[in-house]
Amino acid sequence: MDTGKAEREMTFGERAVGLTFNPSGDPDVAVLKEMIAAFIDRCNMHRDQATDHEVKRMYSLAITHAQTAQMWGVKAATWRK
Repeated sequence: MDTGKAEREMTFGERAVGLTFNPSGDPDVAVLKEMIAAFIDRCNMHRDQATDHEVKRMYSLAITHAQTAQMWGVKAATWRK
């Protein structure tokens, strides 16, 4: 059914963390992903604006490590004994 609402395109950070993938609907998972997505978006903006290749590399590393942190955070939030 077409509701007439146009869905916005996800940001780079939202795609990087898989924002829409949350099969359990866990609100903690959603918050963790939203927080990291915002951080990644900010780093990506600065990386795009940087002219120094070393600065671009550092932002890329920050993004990679943020994705890693997000995955471990989600793992902890969904851990079941």
